[in-house]
Amino acid sequence: MAAMTRDIPGRTGRPDPIVAVGLLTQRDLDVLGTGFRRSFPVREDTAFDDLLHALDSIEAIGVPGKSS
Repeated sequence: MAAMTRDIPGRTGRPDPIVAVGLLTQRDLDVLGTGFRRSFPVREDTAFDDLLHALDSIEAIGVPGKSS
């Protein structure tokens, strides 16, 4: 599933910018719970298999100041 939140006006009256777009499974959405407001289902497609494989092969990097 592709998922993102809709722009919601902040205190300044300007919409909050989109900071991430993610590909989530139904299980991911279940874990996120009701606080995750918007998701847009996408159909199964093999057009992006090469890209998804390349993304899966990337090693995670550590965040400075955070232990893993």
